[in-house]
Amino acid sequence: MNPELLLTHFDRINDAPDAIPRLRSFILDLAVRGKLVEQDPIDEPASELLKRIQIEKERLAKANGFRLDSLPPIEPNEMPFDLPPSWAWMRVGWGFNYDAGTKREPRELVPEKWLLELEDIEKDTSIVRTRLKVKDRDSRSTKSEFRVWDILYGKLRPYLNKVVVADEAGYSTTEIVAIRPFIPMSSSYCCLAFRRPDFVAYVSRVGQGTKMPRLRTQDALVALFPLPPIDEQHRIVGKVDQLMALCDRLEKAQRERATRRDRLAAAANFHLNDSTNAEAFRKQARFYLDHFPHLTARTEQVKELRQSILNLAVRGQLAKQELDDEPASELLRRIQAEKEGLAKGGNLKKDKRPWEGLAKHPPHELPATWIWACLQDVFEISRGGSPRPAGDPRYFGGTIPWITVGEITKDSDKYLTSTEAGLTEEGAERSRFVEPGDLLLTNSGATLGVPKISRIKACMNDGVAVLRQFHSVPMNDFAYLYLHSQTAAFRNVNQGMGQPNLNTPIIAGWFFPLPPLAEQHRIVAKVDELMAMCDRLDVQLTATQSAKRSLLESILFHVLNGNDREKQSKQTVRTKSIQMGVV
Repeated sequence: MNPELLLTHFDRINDAPDAIPRLRSFILDLAVRGKLVEQDPIDEPASELLKRIQIEKERLAKANGFRLDSLPPIEPNEMPFDLPPSWAWMRVGWGFNYDAGTKREPRELVPEKWLLELEDIEKDTSIVRTRLKVKDRDSRSTKSEFRVWDILYGKLRPYLNKVVVADEAGYSTTEIVAIRPFIPMSSSYCCLAFRRPDFVAYVSRVGQGTKMPRLRTQDALVALFPLPPIDEQHRIVGKVDQLMALCDRLEKAQRERATRRDRLAAAANFHLNDSTNAEAFRKQARFYLDHFPHLTARTEQVKELRQSILNLAVRGQLAKQELDDEPASELLRRIQAEKEGLAKGGNLKKDKRPWEGLAKHPPHELPATWIWACLQDVFEISRGGSPRPAGDPRYFGGTIPWITVGEITKDSDKYLTSTEAGLTEEGAERSRFVEPGDLLLTNSGATLGVPKISRIKACMNDGVAVLRQFHSVPMNDFAYLYLHSQTAAFRNVNQGMGQPNLNTPIIAGWFFPLPPLAEQHRIVAKVDELMAMCDRLDVQLTATQSAKRSLLESILFHVLNGNDREKQSKQTVRTKSIQMGVV
């Protein structure tokens, strides 16, 4: 296996998560391991470069008092990987003047010169997206002056991997350090070596534990740097440029392919939602599901399909209307009769006054056998209660199940079957009980509008509302689907100055599409069937992505290690550290 073969197989793995960024990273990894271009035996070895570097540093020390840092020799167990015999490991402080830029006060800056800030550099790619002059910025702090060909390294949050070669002289924020080789080397090679994966991992590791992670100077000076012969540095840069250009083309083709897929999926989804009858929907749904693997490689579009199914279900476009079904108007009449009976017996509170800010007209038309109602027309609505003060051991930590917003939103299951929190008997007296079969709806915080059906008797806190069905007309399964389809709409109208809050007057007056009871059962069954298909699509998509990720990892591993046995016959000596002593 070799790098070129990796590229020929790329069409099989290009939809793996982060495939192209991984490929870019892998190219850098190959480059700094000496596996991207052939070594030329006539090249001056890196050991000679190190000698010349030492001579130059000693000259600078005598000429202008340059300080020679004392850095430890490299131990064999420090080397992250083997290098070709003509290469050498060195410490950054051996070969580079780290933070070589001259510090300049704002009054010293030349207005026409380039002024580089960290935000100008795109993370990971190190592309300079913005290029402004001193006169274009309000500079009030000390800057670092750099030269042409300096390596400019973003030491603040170095995991963002911002490293560029200065193609003109200028100034930078002091969070960007100028790294200057002591003797002429390929600045482009040095730049890519400072962006290599193992170096990014190193600076991320040594910068842990701080709010604003930086690469400290002492950590930078002792860091390892893979040094090839000068001529090979230039060959590596040429090869990397060639392969990165290929990655650019692959990335562009990938974006275009994804755009086409997205457009096809969006068109199919539009026609799915635009279907005016159940038969048209079934045809569109079958088309969408049959062609789904070819339309998308993203789970987000499965989520969109789920939402489309819900929308169609509550519009009466998912199941057939049967002429012999009892119409919804009769169903509503029976519910109202039961409500009146309960009210007369003192077992039902008076209806709440709906919030005046709600829409005055239903959002869309319904089939002839359906009818628009409000949620409080068909459910008894109330809000939970939380014992005060919160955390009081008299109330909390008991064995009586306690339903909180977190219990409802922690997963996507339809039913709530257990709770982790509990109340004492005294705490339960200060709360509100829900019964098995009650429909729950979160009404507070960023996760409001999430429904669930309770399967247990439990207490609930004041971040949850309960919608209790009238037992002669059980219909919480359809209502669950409707509330689920309305989550985004609920969040658009929530009330509350700070904490978002879905008040019970909003819930009470919310429009509710009421189908015949028999049709509700057919709709729920159809939704369950289609959601099961979506589950299978999710599993299939996840498995496909996982397989592509595994294939990518396997190919990268074999490209990196596949030639080692062959090379061992030619390279029998492990790369050794150059023991430079005090440098």
